[in-house]
Amino acid sequence: MADFHQNGNIATIHNLRTRSTDDITRELTSFGASRKISLVLPSLYSELEGDALPNILNELAEVPYLHRIVIGLDQATEEQYRHAREFFSVLPQNHVVIWNSSPRMTAIQDRLAALGLGPIENGKGKNVWGCLGFLIACADSAVVAIHDCDIVTYEKDLLNRLVYPVANPAFPYQISKGFYSRIGGNKMNGRVSRMLVSPILIALKRTIGDRDYLDYLRAFRYPLSGEMAMRTGILPDLRIPSDWGLEIGVLSEAWRNLAPKSVCQVEIADNYDHKHQDLSPEDKTRGLSRMSIDICKAMFRKLAADGTVFSEEVFRTLKATYYRSALDLLDCYYNDAKANGLYIDRHTEESAVELFAENIIAAGQLFLDNPSETPFIPTWNRVNAADPDLMSDMLKAVAADLEEFK
Repeated sequence: MADFHQNGNIATIHNLRTRSTDDITRELTSFGASRKISLVLPSLYSELEGDALPNILNELAEVPYLHRIVIGLDQATEEQYRHAREFFSVLPQNHVVIWNSSPRMTAIQDRLAALGLGPIENGKGKNVWGCLGFLIACADSAVVAIHDCDIVTYEKDLLNRLVYPVANPAFPYQISKGFYSRIGGNKMNGRVSRMLVSPILIALKRTIGDRDYLDYLRAFRYPLSGEMAMRTGILPDLRIPSDWGLEIGVLSEAWRNLAPKSVCQVEIADNYDHKHQDLSPEDKTRGLSRMSIDICKAMFRKLAADGTVFSEEVFRTLKATYYRSALDLLDCYYNDAKANGLYIDRHTEESAVELFAENIIAAGQLFLDNPSETPFIPTWNRVNAADPDLMSDMLKAVAADLEEFK
């Protein structure tokens, strides 16, 4: 039986396998005639050397409704930027590669830093923030989609289904969040979502009591997905975390700024696989260990902003409650995998749970030790108020880089 379940908190747009890719593409093309649709691709240079991105570009080349593609290029030298320009030239759509490390873009960042508005650290959050600022400055798109550049199972229908809820003018949605199953080979993947986010939301509810925000996050089937689409009207007021809490942070912003009926999740793929991060138990500044700390901090910040009082005692209780909840869920995941002929390594999964439990305490301590920390990159509305010429100067900087480094 097709899945048509609705959770009551946010709308779920399913793929009931009743509509062809060509049919939905035709309708999106008609929407795009009056409501321009753009795409942001945050990319590391190293991803140009992987197996996923060439296929993504081949698929995107067949998407007729995209008005503009904005590629934010991180960790690239001048020579690598030139190569990236050539690499992305296979795209027939209007597209631009923003070299985030160029002298001109560095000067833009220095201007922001002088105003006390510079992004805290390099990373995906800063890359996405810069690309969205460029798109706001262009002022010609009604819808923007964002997805990663390491999706090895990418098909153009993923983008179709991601943008459809916000591109359709008859729908009320301001933001759509992608979800999918995470199966790779014969394994069940998605460790951070399964073994951290799901059990910590259960544990938070048991520890601090009912919160509408917790029910909201629990409504998402895959809250850590990097695929989302938004109507551009919400972008100038969007606060984006600079760390690895980007996905949770954006959902939290949607919770703060939008009515629940303006948010939906949409099934965008039958299966999804991408580059896997190391667990990195020996180094809390890398891999899934770093990610788990940033995600926890993002949740703690939002709950504190809504009036929840945290203490060392609360975090110790949360750790114990999380650990028990995660082990209970592990039994469910194991049985689900077994029934579907998939493999789960119980030892590896329990080791991840133990690491995440430690990192809940680490994240809690960082939260308590830094009460004045500013976790978000400033909104583009604030940037524009502080320096009204910066956004237009950023457009000029990108254009000058394109002209000089052909």
